[in-house]
Amino acid sequence: MAHFAEISPTKEVLRVLVVPDEQEHRGHDYMSKDLGLGGTWIQCSYNNRIRKQFPGKGYHYIADADVFVAPRPYPSWSLDENYDWKAPVPRPDDNENNYEWNEEGTNWVLVENGTA
Repeated sequence: MAHFAEISPTKEVLRVLVVPDEQEHRGHDYMSKDLGLGGTWIQCSYNNRIRKQFPGKGYHYIADADVFVAPRPYPSWSLDENYDWKAPVPRPDDNENNYEWNEEGTNWVLVENGTA
């Protein structure tokens, strides 16, 4: 089964719906015209990871790069050249401990005993 994401005029993903396999080649027209849903529909894939990742409501579609991007996790984070969100400070290179992002301090905080 094929999946198509409905995109708002501001390129936000409104919803993702399934299209029957026999309609995959004309998914946009099938959704907008045949089903009368209107809107703009972009194909996405749960299994093949086309357009970077499988989107959900609130994701954004970046047309120039033809990718879906998850919502920004924190206001201070920015997209890198691979369209991944990155903190302004790299996470500590420490696989022995867990860290959480502290937006107020714009730093990583060591999580001890399940609390930051």
